[in-house]
Amino acid sequence: MIHDVIVVFIGFSGGIAVGTGFVAFLSVIGIIPRLTQLTKTIKKIRAYEFAVILGALFGCWVSLRNSTFFLPTILTVPIGLLAGIFIGMLAAALTEVLNVFPILAKRIGIQKKIVYLLMAIALGKVFGSLFHWIYFIE
Repeated sequence: MIHDVIVVFIGFSGGIAVGTGFVAFLSVIGIIPRLTQLTKTIKKIRAYEFAVILGALFGCWVSLRNSTFFLPTILTVPIGLLAGIFIGMLAAALTEVLNVFPILAKRIGIQKKIVYLLMAIALGKVFGSLFHWIYFIE
């Protein structure tokens, strides 16, 4: 009984951490306001926000269940296209945010060593992923 309570608490805590990180990520990048600026659809900002919320909820629901969708090819192509558009827009937004690194390097006085800063971030991600796959995945 206590084991189940601990597992529920850990799962709930992890969900809150990931959710707040996702919201902070979207807020810092400002992807929704930027998207409305580029497409000149500022009046539809609530629809964009609603779509992000529904997408996150649907993604959570699908990931918590053992769901299999058997969709015809005619439906999977637009879904894949929309997913690709989302990833492309996210990558473009990250490119704009990456201007933070040169500013950070200048402030802390390592302009000539910015490559080390970027390599530390990339290698940290690689080693973290390897650790996760080796230690947690059976």
